[in-house]
Amino acid sequence: MLAAQRRHFIVGLDDGERIACVLKGRGTTLACGDRVEVVRVAGGGAIERVLPRTNLVYRSDAFKEKLIAANVTLLIGVIAPDLPVDLELVDRWTVAAEAEGCRFLLVANKADLPGFDALLARLAAWRRLGYDVLTLSAKRDVAPLRAAASGEHSVLVGQSGMGKSTILNALAAGAAARTADISSALASGRHTTTSTTLHPLDADPRHGWIVDSPGMTEFALAHLAPDAIPPAFVEVRRYLGHCRFRDCQHRQEPGCAVREAVARGDIAPHRLALMHTLISDSEAVRDPARR
Repeated sequence: MLAAQRRHFIVGLDDGERIACVLKGRGTTLACGDRVEVVRVAGGGAIERVLPRTNLVYRSDAFKEKLIAANVTLLIGVIAPDLPVDLELVDRWTVAAEAEGCRFLLVANKADLPGFDALLARLAAWRRLGYDVLTLSAKRDVAPLRAAASGEHSVLVGQSGMGKSTILNALAAGAAARTADISSALASGRHTTTSTTLHPLDADPRHGWIVDSPGMTEFALAHLAPDAIPPAFVEVRRYLGHCRFRDCQHRQEPGCAVREAVARGDIAPHRLALMHTLISDSEAVRDPARR
């Protein structure tokens, strides 16, 4: 599935044809990257079935959820030095990627701008966690990112103004034109930049695709179950199961291996604080009293 607007979708068939489709039934949600079965109907097609997913990347809070993409293998976070960067977003992106079993790549864009070296120094913490940090000047050369994204099912995430559109148009030739065509097909010409759109990296989608998502200032993860959150922090994962108490919450309990790791400097305090925030958000959403 290439794009969606309300209950109207653009689907790319295996032979390369693209058709506008409607969805049969009301209980199904679709995301870019979903594999679906369609039948021909007057005016286009109808989606009859969504094939099993390997994962689903999305953000959610207590009130709403925003599907981003399904069957993702690589989540690409983009930041740049010319606008204020919320680095907690980067932590949240890593958790989203780990929870869904896909790789995370952090792209530091606009390497030609003043302040880039200072930004890059701030990203050393993610390198220490084992994540790749790729430096880029998308207006000049995206070859390093093209190599990293080749063959992958990728999603671009980032705040507005970080250069995601420039990256997308360089990686997927004609992406802007295809987005305009899709917008027209889905919404009778209305602009749909708030929607996600999937773009093959070349003529054969099997060689990889990339999904562009709207600029975001938050990335809530309330859909993650509380017990799924600690393992999504790579530096915490190795200590799970080594606390004195089996049901340790990693707060004030004696013999907590996670808090001991924080005291040694092996886990950053702000990362542990974020873990507890995400767990609290997840528990609040699931509290029967709020229903």
